Amino acid sequence: MFDPRLLVSNRPPFLSLCLVMATVFIGFAVVGPLLGLAVASSFYDGNLATDLLDGAGQPGYFTAVMVVQGIATFVGLMVFPVLHITQLEHKPLQPFFPVQPKLGQVLLGVTLLGLAFVIAMSPVVEWNSQIHFPAALKAFEAWAREKEEMAAKLTETLTQFESAGQMLIALLVIAILPAIGEELVFRGMIQREFWRATKNVHVAIWTSAFLFSAIHLQFFGFIPRLLLGALFGYLYYWSNNLLVPMFAHFFNNGFAVVAMYLNQQNVTDLNVEDNTSAPWPYVAIALAATVGLLYFVWKHYRENPPAVEDFHSPSALPDGDL
Repeated sequence: MFDPRLLVSNRPPFLSLCLVMATVFIGFAVVGPLLGLAVASSFYDGNLATDLLDGAGQPGYFTAVMVVQGIATFVGLMVFPVLHITQLEHKPLQPFFPVQPKLGQVLLGVTLLGLAFVIAMSPVVEWNSQIHFPAALKAFEAWAREKEEMAAKLTETLTQFESAGQMLIALLVIAILPAIGEELVFRGMIQREFWRATKNVHVAIWTSAFLFSAIHLQFFGFIPRLLLGALFGYLYYWSNNLLVPMFAHFFNNGFAVVAMYLNQQNVTDLNVEDNTSAPWPYVAIALAATVGLLYFVWKHYRENPPAVEDFHSPSALPDGDL
């Protein structure tokens, strides 16, 4: 289960959370994008700051935007967090990725779980995409709609693949890098520190999932992404292995990228950008499969509890037990 010996920091938990947030902000919002823009400017003649939403079709645009996004994710969600853990907090990374028996079976179950979850959540996706706020929040709704339309336009631009090579680049930038970086930050660091602060793993999981969804600034997909973040959180809680939620995250994003490409190639009629709910019989079957597969993962780790070495001093442990 969620072993208390794996601590991100020995500092007071809320101070540690502030430091984590600062690290991620500096890396992902400042250093990463600036470095990405510097690299992209070497082969893109336009101005990405102004061409971000309207530069499609210009030579090198797709690659330039992917380079900026990829470098921002790599630097902000991987390099800076790793340096934070190993250099600022002087903690090892190995406990986040313990060797576990039958991990292949778990990852297969997680793959099927990811597919079932997408279908089961489709009514929630449709409902959230059409939600309207009270009159007192009309200004917020207008702002949220504007952000949603900008995100949708950028996503549409970056997922109109001209070749299989572009699809593979998108798979790296949209699926692989975020799966590693976002799970390291939101589950490996933020979720653990919220647990240490609140002494309640469920509060930690749902608070981290809330931040995970909010940080995307897509409020008309907020609830499905919140539930997805909670799913990743519980997978990490049960397994004590970041590889498990990372793989689930990769499958979720990667499935969408590959499905878009296959749809554009007329290989399949599946349109993952359509927010319409799946037929209710499919939803019911997928929901039952989701529950069954969650039980499979939970039961596996109940019967094969993760063995975790005591990497940290007992004096660093919070009071209480889960």
